[in-house]
Amino acid sequence: MRIEFARFVFALCAATAAASAPAAPAPGGPLGYDDARHLLNRVGFGATQSEVERVARMTREQAVRKLLADTRTAAVTPPPDWVGSAEALRYPRAGEKATDIEKKMFQQQQVREGLELRGWWVGEMLATPSPLTERMTLFWHNHFVSSQQKVKLAELMYRQNVTLRANALGNFGDMLHAIARDPAMVVYLDSVQNRKGTPNENFAREVMELFTLGEGNYTEQDVKEAARAFTGWSLDRATGQFMFRRFIHDDGSKTVLGRTGNLDGDQVLDILLAQPQAAEFITRKLWREFVSPDPDAVEVKRIARRFRDSNYDIKVALYALLTSDAFYAPENRGALIKSPIELVVGTLRQFDFKPEEPLPFAVAAAGMGQNLFSPPNVKGWAGQETWINSSTLLARKQFLDRVFRTDDAGATTIAATMDRRAMTPAPKQAITPAGAQDPDKMRQILFRRAMDRGLNSVQFDSTTWFAQFGVLPDAAQRTDAATRLLLATAPQAAPDPKSEPLVMVRGLVLDVSYQLK
Repeated sequence: MRIEFARFVFALCAATAAASAPAAPAPGGPLGYDDARHLLNRVGFGATQSEVERVARMTREQAVRKLLADTRTAAVTPPPDWVGSAEALRYPRAGEKATDIEKKMFQQQQVREGLELRGWWVGEMLATPSPLTERMTLFWHNHFVSSQQKVKLAELMYRQNVTLRANALGNFGDMLHAIARDPAMVVYLDSVQNRKGTPNENFAREVMELFTLGEGNYTEQDVKEAARAFTGWSLDRATGQFMFRRFIHDDGSKTVLGRTGNLDGDQVLDILLAQPQAAEFITRKLWREFVSPDPDAVEVKRIARRFRDSNYDIKVALYALLTSDAFYAPENRGALIKSPIELVVGTLRQFDFKPEEPLPFAVAAAGMGQNLFSPPNVKGWAGQETWINSSTLLARKQFLDRVFRTDDAGATTIAATMDRRAMTPAPKQAITPAGAQDPDKMRQILFRRAMDRGLNSVQFDSTTWFAQFGVLPDAAQRTDAATRLLLATAPQAAPDPKSEPLVMVRGLVLDVSYQLK
């Protein structure tokens, strides 16, 4: 069902995509409006009219240099209040017999903090002056996968997010070494259980298969030997920091990918980075993320060679990718499906919606299949056609229906502040009298109401939004301007210029082409 739905979406758009897309900009010439829009929507979230107009005057080289120069290494949004607190590191300790009440309160605390963390990241995606920074942080979150479902502590997931952002456009080798020691990763891939005599192979296997080389470029023996090198990489539960436990490390001779010695974990990572396949593996993933589902083998080798020659400078790889002819080729316009986060955050940014509380929108994206900090498995979200099935397509439509439900510019915005009681653990002893509402069910009801308030808090003001296009002589030009900004390909159903502005915009965002980028 899911694959058939995705094929249906592409079948509708494939015929118009290449025909309606402009030719690639002439080398050295200005990008122009359509190519600037294409670039910004691939590397960010929902480009605005002013952003497109500014970049349209630049050459592709100038535009990409500017985007890369403006990237950040830290968030602009303050973290949740619990970050860094001793309470946030209350791991259930092995051997201790916690009561049922204590176990439940711990679970509720982690759910509450995890929700706040998701809202915080969506808020950062909306607030950041560098959308590319958050796009790359999200890309690496789906590459170096960890999930709060196994890690438990939201504090560790927050720290990993900070590490990914700090290295998102830096050096891939440095990031690989940092992530191998990241406490959330140490827990997620069972490094805490990896010890001399009984090595755990999970991290060694995934660092080769999913993080650096890809399947077929290593042997089972390489995995076994590498696992021995990573023994002793562990976690201090009191501080949540990485700890090397020398007494459980196997310091014997090992052979990994033809290199023999008393190898430790860092030396194994360097051996992986020395393989030509590593640069090509990462370049292919970047191609699928930003260009098209089907990487061009020749171009991948060309870009990967530059990437490796730069000692894995991520900006070098991105510059080569985003200035390539393939990136701007007509056949690659509208070739990618927006992820739920791209759809939700892009819609909020493109229409200048400013929710007071971003959490409901993180929850909305989760309902479409992308729950931040909880990828489905170690391979992450597969993306593309897996985003589209009968359930998620309905969730996308319902979200867009909600945010474009009214055009009352003068209406008072409903406060989106979350009712914290909706997520506050109720003590087990505070059982309500017989016949009263169950506390857990009551919290769920309050939470759903808070989500509704958040979604209802954004109002589409067509007068203000259309003003960004300047003075347009007639309705047809107004419709053309909106269509050009919002859609990567020609709409499947041409909007009626005579319709009311809200009706016209609703028609565009509900068009199948709005799901593409």
